[in-house]
Amino acid sequence: MPYAPSSVAVARQRLCSDLQEWGVYETAIDDAVLVVSELLSNALRHAHPLPSGQVMVAWRWAGGCVEVAVSDGGAATEPRAGRPTLSSLGGRGLGIVEYVAENWGVRHEGEITTVWALLTAVADQGDGQVPLPLPEPALRECG
Repeated sequence: MPYAPSSVAVARQRLCSDLQEWGVYETAIDDAVLVVSELLSNALRHAHPLPSGQVMVAWRWAGGCVEVAVSDGGAATEPRAGRPTLSSLGGRGLGIVEYVAENWGVRHEGEITTVWALLTAVADQGDGQVPLPLPEPALRECG
């Protein structure tokens, strides 16, 4: 995706569309969209673009979980959840991710940094009671 603020809305819409198509519960979709928004916004604010001048956003749904990941060209500091004061204007993004996600972390592969988050996201069968069988694991890159 372009290394630009407009990519956040595009990634949110595409993730929402995929998760709806896969039958994921609406509340899980909302959480996943929030997390991808936070991760991508942080990459655009604090990191460098990939060598291509872009940023990569990907997601996968399997085993009742959705993993979202944002890869960029790295930054001078390691991504970590902050503990801002009540009057701070920012610094809450990864704290929100930490709260909403089952787990999150950072992977480094050479010059590429990937921040990922794993969220519970079962399918809605319609009655809200029993998860549907999962499709084959899916990985989508948004770009």
